[in-house]
Amino acid sequence: MEKPLVYFLCTGNSCRSQIADGFLKSLGGDRYEVRSAGLEAHGLNPRAVQVMKEAGVDISSHSSDVIDPEILNRATYVITLCGHADEHCPVISNPNVVKWHWGFEDPAKATGTEEEIMAQFRTVRDAIGSRIGKFVQEGK
Repeated sequence: MEKPLVYFLCTGNSCRSQIADGFLKSLGGDRYEVRSAGLEAHGLNPRAVQVMKEAGVDISSHSSDVIDPEILNRATYVITLCGHADEHCPVISNPNVVKWHWGFEDPAKATGTEEEIMAQFRTVRDAIGSRIGKFVQEGK
């Protein structure tokens, strides 16, 4: 049986969608096909890689990709992680796709010292990780 496809979308596919992708592959990769993309490809954020490594999840080999309409319309779940992606998500022609919006602050916009910026990345990482854990447990 084919695994349900979860497609995480964000503006740049550099932080939040990559973190969600990494957590779901780690926690539920045996049950879900996991992909992520952005309205644009901003490249993988090195701080996202670092905070995920701290959480025991390696996303260093991930690539930053632009939304693929074929994957979008094949997805079981399309989950936007930022308001911009939610508002500007391409039209999904498959009526069976479940679309959710899980909004998280953009850690890439954090300011301050490196320590303060990394603290914001960790906060967002932990919030996304918690939400992914709930999804894996409850399927919603």
